[in-house]
Amino acid sequence: MDTRPARPEAAEHHSVGELVGQATEQLSLLVRQEMALAKEELAEKGRRVGRGGGLLGAAGAIGYIGLMALSGAAVAALALELSVWAAALIVAGVLFVIAGVLAATGRAQLRRATPPTPGRAIDSVRADVEEIKGRAHR
Repeated sequence: MDTRPARPEAAEHHSVGELVGQATEQLSLLVRQEMALAKEELAEKGRRVGRGGGLLGAAGAIGYIGLMALSGAAVAALALELSVWAAALIVAGVLFVIAGVLAATGRAQLRRATPPTPGRAIDSVRADVEEIKGRAHR
């Protein structure tokens, strides 16, 4: 049995082909991992958007029913002092003004919205690229 220590320089000498093969394999694995991270991050954001959208839709439907009831009550209250048609016209005008303000505010919010991007995956890819550049220059 040979008890001499292994020569470290023997383990460090690889052919250029072997090094390129290892780098290609590692880069391929890295790209697959980054794609999996981006896919997972976008799926998570999609689930949150779906749940939030469903809840907002339900809230909107209930709010709409409540607004109709409130509008009827407002018309009835104004009809005590005015004719019914005038009371209904005033309530409808107020509702249209509120709808216009809400539409303008919502449109402004949509214009400022950013597209959904996988932020962590992008940051990770940038860090990987910087690391690869740093090692290539050594």
